[in-house]
Amino acid sequence: MIYGIGTDICDIRRLRATYERRGVRFAQKVLGAHEIEVFHERLARVEARGIAYLATRFSAKEAFSKAIGLGMTMPMTWRACEIVKARSGKPEVRLHGELAAWFEARGLRAHVTVTDEVDYAAAFVVIEQHASS
Repeated sequence: MIYGIGTDICDIRRLRATYERRGVRFAQKVLGAHEIEVFHERLARVEARGIAYLATRFSAKEAFSKAIGLGMTMPMTWRACEIVKARSGKPEVRLHGELAAWFEARGLRAHVTVTDEVDYAAAFVVIEQHASS
């Protein structure tokens, strides 16, 4: 059964401007431990790809927070939710701490997709709840 659906679109130009004003502190606020490593690798190779990566993760976390119905209130935090790449390349949600426990207690499962173009990043999240939960 569908528990929730969330979508978000992010203007990469605005996000880049925020990153230029606030620097790496902004990325560290939004990205989890694994994501920040990937961000730095991509930023070092091609700056635009690093910023696009940050934008897709920002958008996916916004979409996820909408799909679970909490917005950015506890236990949902930027760093407790990571969007990681499976071996297949498919994006997946990895949760930590209180958010992981909250999610598991409700028998939820997340499906996420992200995309980006020159000026925009977007994400779509569907949350399923197992029938027995």
